[in-house]
Amino acid sequence: MLQVAHGGGNSPIARKLAKIEETLARTFQALPKNSMGRLAPRSVRHIVHDYFATEHGWQIKGLEPQGMRTNVSEVHDVSILQDKSPALVEALMEAQLSDRGLALGDVAAMVALLERLILDESIALLEASYFLNSLSSGEGIQEMDMHEVLRSYLLVFEMGLKGDLQDAVKHQMIKQKVAAMGGAWPAVVAFETDALMNNGYQMKDVTNPFVEKYFAFHEAAAIVDTLAQGFGKWQNAECGRMKDELISFDTDGSGLIPLSVFYAKSNKREYQFTESLEYLHSIGAIDDSWTREPRVRLANYVIGPSNCIASSNYYSVCCLNECDNLMDDIEASIQAPAAVPERLLQLVKKLTGSDMSADLTSKLHLIAEKNDGEVPLHGRLFAQWLHLAFPHDCPFPHISDEGTELQAHHWLGGKAIASVEQRVNHVESVLNETSPLEQAAEEAPLPAAWSKWSDEEVLPLAHSQKKSAMGHFVRNLVQVAMFLVVLRIVLGGAASVRNLGADSKGKPKGAIDFSNRQPCEV
Repeated sequence: MLQVAHGGGNSPIARKLAKIEETLARTFQALPKNSMGRLAPRSVRHIVHDYFATEHGWQIKGLEPQGMRTNVSEVHDVSILQDKSPALVEALMEAQLSDRGLALGDVAAMVALLERLILDESIALLEASYFLNSLSSGEGIQEMDMHEVLRSYLLVFEMGLKGDLQDAVKHQMIKQKVAAMGGAWPAVVAFETDALMNNGYQMKDVTNPFVEKYFAFHEAAAIVDTLAQGFGKWQNAECGRMKDELISFDTDGSGLIPLSVFYAKSNKREYQFTESLEYLHSIGAIDDSWTREPRVRLANYVIGPSNCIASSNYYSVCCLNECDNLMDDIEASIQAPAAVPERLLQLVKKLTGSDMSADLTSKLHLIAEKNDGEVPLHGRLFAQWLHLAFPHDCPFPHISDEGTELQAHHWLGGKAIASVEQRVNHVESVLNETSPLEQAAEEAPLPAAWSKWSDEEVLPLAHSQKKSAMGHFVRNLVQVAMFLVVLRIVLGGAASVRNLGADSKGKPKGAIDFSNRQPCEV
């Protein structure tokens, strides 16, 4: 049935699904499976979230990270699926009840569906970008106009819910102001220019070089698809610069900096950090075991929701988690949900070129002792071990209280920002209330890392297996529903984009300063 749905091994959807399957395969092999070799709902949620976070930097509403918890939302809770594909949501819920699980091909189909639905949202912004430049999407436009449309698209895309898609005059004023400010705007222009030139190169064999080029809307839509899919990794360069600046304040290599240093203002800094202590606590970015003042965990902060941008009704674009690349290599080598400590130590040595310390080696063996002689790759204790081994790349595995603290949408509206007075007061209190002797003691080398070690294990992907006589029927239903919708969307996407409306509304609060990444209205 899958081959029929693919329409042949070399059809567009077959190639698309094969590419997605190849990307998913290493993680799929390393996840816990049921007796039929399929993924339970928690593992499906994990792999789908991991794909979009790693490939695009997308945090999809309903699939956001929820900390080290076993009580998490399910894939069928994803907002865009509920709104755009209710039949598939119903099938997924029935599949969960049957406990038959999903095979790799099923997960790839789900990813293709979600990806297309998200990209269709970008096409709606493209429609709006035509309007904001007083152009008709029903007519061909010249190359100069195409550049302006694409730049407008990137501007309203990054503004997300704050963007006003109805006021063309205001939009042009904002675009002119942003361009005049410089900053990162030249990089934005270069990003869209590269996409347009790449499209021209791909179409060179079917384009007459002696006739002035006019771009149809479906061609603009193809370029926007490329921009939307590549935007996360492109903007992550700014995340990297921000991370490098924070690391420059880490004098002991612990991945921690004092909160007063985090808040300090200086003309030499490219970034100003403004998040409140409450926010930092809630996302696990604070280590408050220090006597002088709390310290900020850099890895947790960088991937935190305040650094997400382009928040729409359905998703946000966030900084990439560099620990995911490390985990991807580990999963590819282990190809199982757990491994003995010796194998993991050998693998990490191969990846880093150095041995782990005696403390790290001992701790990995203790994790195995708690889990029948093997280390669960996706458990909290191994994540904590990775954080201590790679403090700048791997976040501390914070146990979330509510499951909403790590969601970008939860912090919209300035909820994460500390007032100027609060930040200044903290810096001054540290300088004024600490004696020179206490300051010297606090600046001494860190105590043993294991003084902060927590033995609390959480296995978020653990599941119980049940049997159901309806399992075979439901799994077929899931496959049929997925492939019908994916076929309709993937193959019919180019034809349907003309009918998409730009119905999002918002009130921009001024021009975006691309030169200084600030929390996105959080």
